[in-house]
Amino acid sequence: MKPRITLKKIAREFGVSISTVSKALKDSHEISEETRGKIKAFADYYNYKPNNLALQLRNQKTSVIGVIIPEIVHHFFSTVINGIEKYATEKGYNVMICLSNESYEKEVSNMSVLTNGSVDGLIVSIARETQQNQNFNHFEALITDDFPLVLFDRINDDIKCDKVIIDDIGGAFKATNHLIEIGSKRIALITTHDFITVGSLRREGYLKALRSQGVEVDESLIYKIDDKENLYEQIKKVIYVANPPDAILAVNEIYAAIALKISQEKGLDIPKDIAIIGFTSGLISEFTSPPLTSVVQHGYLMGEQAAELLINRIEHKGPEEFQKTVISPDLKIRKSTLDN
Repeated sequence: MKPRITLKKIAREFGVSISTVSKALKDSHEISEETRGKIKAFADYYNYKPNNLALQLRNQKTSVIGVIIPEIVHHFFSTVINGIEKYATEKGYNVMICLSNESYEKEVSNMSVLTNGSVDGLIVSIARETQQNQNFNHFEALITDDFPLVLFDRINDDIKCDKVIIDDIGGAFKATNHLIEIGSKRIALITTHDFITVGSLRREGYLKALRSQGVEVDESLIYKIDDKENLYEQIKKVIYVANPPDAILAVNEIYAAIALKISQEKGLDIPKDIAIIGFTSGLISEFTSPPLTSVVQHGYLMGEQAAELLINRIEHKGPEEFQKTVISPDLKIRKSTLDN
């Protein structure tokens, strides 16, 4: 069976714009006879058929963009939404938000509902279950239909669309370096399972920092947390061990706050006995006692840039090539690593 062909694929084959392909197939005299002939022959060979329903829905502009996030409890995702809404509102768009609750089926269902004429484009952070089973067919279907899509934070590089991420490796590298610089010797990493892209990348940054400073990597100090299980009991195992760490890097602020609470319950002085850093500088990090040193992810900026990429794609502005924006994180040093 011949693969399904789209306007985008035909355009790439001939190195022309989608608009040129569309005009050629309509026999427009704006396009040279030779180019028209080649494009039409190629389209005929692959039995190209325009998706009339998709075209009809696409032409009925809604001025609404859809956003699908894994969960709302993390401060990071709420700041991303704020950034998306600010930029979208300024450009005359409304925002419709759905939660996947980390479920593959819920993510697929949300995308199906939103792309059935409800929105002009989608911004998505991929659900944990989708990353685990590595089934991205629902995204590939959107790409095939040229539906505007932007992925942020949790992405997959094989999905051909615009993306916005932070430098997760660089953020973990900065945080781990800071812990080494204040004298930490046994730095534990509380992370996710490897199929979660951000956790895997932050682990890479942690290992890179240890090796660059000549610190021996101890795999027993790397703890992979399952969010479906009791977080408190899992993180307790990091601290209640015979040879406990003197520092912890957690891949989100919830893990970091739990680690701080357990350390205090054990009677440890923070940061004298154990220093703690988490990703995301939200209200939890700011108002724990002591406040948590954090990797600042700039979620608001990520949201603005994701919305800008999507709206440019919807309105056919900017380059045809997909863009990947990488935002550099900063380290906000507070009292969980600095004894004032």
